[in-house]
Amino acid sequence: MATSATFSPPEATQGAKMMYLIRRKPATSREQLVAHWYANHMPKVIQGARNQAAQGNPHALRYIVTLYDADESGEHVWDGVAQLLWDEPPPRSATPHGTTPTDSFQQAAEPYVPWATTEYVVMEGSNDLKVEPLTLDAPFPCTRSGFYKVTFLVKAKEGSDFDKFFAHWLDVHAANVKSVVEQVGGFRYVVNHSIDPATEPYAGMAEIYFRDEAGWAGYRELIKPDGMGEWVAESLILGGRTEMIGIP
Repeated sequence: MATSATFSPPEATQGAKMMYLIRRKPATSREQLVAHWYANHMPKVIQGARNQAAQGNPHALRYIVTLYDADESGEHVWDGVAQLLWDEPPPRSATPHGTTPTDSFQQAAEPYVPWATTEYVVMEGSNDLKVEPLTLDAPFPCTRSGFYKVTFLVKAKEGSDFDKFFAHWLDVHAANVKSVVEQVGGFRYVVNHSIDPATEPYAGMAEIYFRDEAGWAGYRELIKPDGMGEWVAESLILGGRTEMIGIP
């Protein structure tokens, strides 16, 4: 395990990283959801950000979607997550997004509510995670793959001291995880802490990029407890192989 002598806790990325967890409606197929998300919804979000930027208004600075694989039973607990980085959290909508659909994607998805997080990049890995805009169509959205990404949605135990929890996560747990990720050839590791963990569905999210599923298997064999269990009630683990990039 890495120690404080060899590990420097990451600094916060400026801004608020908004998480939009997406689940499709029962009558919608996975393929329908993804098609509408990519073709009908992402271009509107991209153009909306451009319009707001041109007017000097707050707008999304980064927009990336991760598509999640089905679990062992073949079910998708969540179909994916959209992550948008803003200078600060946008005002909370009075109703969940998509309650009254404005496009085909929102017709296909359950209404969704974002939650605000602070991002900490432990391992950058940008050299292994390329952005290649399209050349025969509009540059964005585009896609990327060739990795195996594991996302942890972390729920805290009731009554947790979040200051102590988050300090341990960044000072001790992140060092432990980084050491093992490096051993198995992983290349990117990001921690996201909820800005208001007491009221949000998850205290945080961790994202680890491996080169393939073998890296994830190796990680599970090598990782050792480091005390996170004192605060963690449950971690939902989701795998994914594809990202859709709206604003890099």
